[in-house]
Amino acid sequence: MSSAPRAPFALINGQVVLPDRVASGLAVVITGRYVAAVVEQDHLPAAMKRVDVDGRWVTPGLIDIHTHGALGHTFNEPDEEAFNLILQENARRGVTGLLATIAVAPMDSLLRLLEFIRHWMAVPHAGTQVLGAHVEGPYIHPAQCGALDPRCLRSPLDGSAEQLMEFADVLRILVLAPELPGAPELVARLVKHKILPAAGHCAAKEEDVLTAMQAGLRHVTHLFSAMSTTVREGPWRKPGLLETALVHPGLSVEMIADNRHLPPTLMKLAYKCIGPDRLCAVSDATSGAGLPEGSRFRMGQMEYEVADGVGMMFDRTSFAGSTTLLNQMIPVLTDVVGIPLHEAIRMVSLNPARVLNLDGRKGSLEVGKDADLAIFNSDFSAWRTMIAGQWVR
Repeated sequence: MSSAPRAPFALINGQVVLPDRVASGLAVVITGRYVAAVVEQDHLPAAMKRVDVDGRWVTPGLIDIHTHGALGHTFNEPDEEAFNLILQENARRGVTGLLATIAVAPMDSLLRLLEFIRHWMAVPHAGTQVLGAHVEGPYIHPAQCGALDPRCLRSPLDGSAEQLMEFADVLRILVLAPELPGAPELVARLVKHKILPAAGHCAAKEEDVLTAMQAGLRHVTHLFSAMSTTVREGPWRKPGLLETALVHPGLSVEMIADNRHLPPTLMKLAYKCIGPDRLCAVSDATSGAGLPEGSRFRMGQMEYEVADGVGMMFDRTSFAGSTTLLNQMIPVLTDVVGIPLHEAIRMVSLNPARVLNLDGRKGSLEVGKDADLAIFNSDFSAWRTMIAGQWVR
């Protein structure tokens, strides 16, 4: 990180995005690594240093809890250069914290990756802060693996999860299919280790989801994508994970807001049903993010391409993650879905911080919280990015 003056200073002349409104005429005062005050500009001491943001948006730093990579690299590569490139590109976009999301891979590879992330988090690095790991799979339904490698899927009953739980200090989210034999028991063990189980890539019925919720399930991965929906059994309609996620207040929910994975109507439906407090926008960005149309990219042993602004499998049977980073999703949320800006910002900051139990110190511009923030131009390209009171862009 670049050096920054440690004396108090104030950001002025911005449109400050608070959890419940957008306010002008406020100053955000930074002291050391923390937000010291959010006050009327007229109340600032005359001698305090000021940074004029010239009418730009001042928001909490964005937090992406589901992102695989960017610029031709993924978090499936235990490589310092790959991590540095991904994290510096995210910082350039106003993302101050993320979960390094690992696509399903052979178990020995997953363990090596988690060990690498553990060492990465133990020392300071430039770029976006890694808040932990998010493992997508391997305990998912073969018919709903989407672009994930079906050769690497496993059963919750095979004992391999115990190896993953040895990394409970860094593993924050594990995606699983609630209907698989042994899934509720796995959910309970994950919760005991303070790892958040997330339902996804599944063929679950509502009863499977509710059983998993009794064991501690509280989160749902990328809504509508690789997800069970209503089926008929004779004359009876049986809701799936989708409908349960839309209506159940006990679940936080991810949505890929790239305007490719979901058409506007489905994003509007998610917002109307779930609301601005449980819904998190995630990028699900792959190594194709930031690459030009037609580029080929890899995730683990699988290869894909950038086509029509999204990651695609070559046979066009499935998307392969997004090629859109989180800041680019804010205009989709506001202009396409019609969400008020302060709520859209909650969906990319405070809500994901709450999912990670970090909302006491991250996710909003409030006194005493970490000075993780972004200053955005009108198109939501990042003008400056700050992490822990220091400019990183």
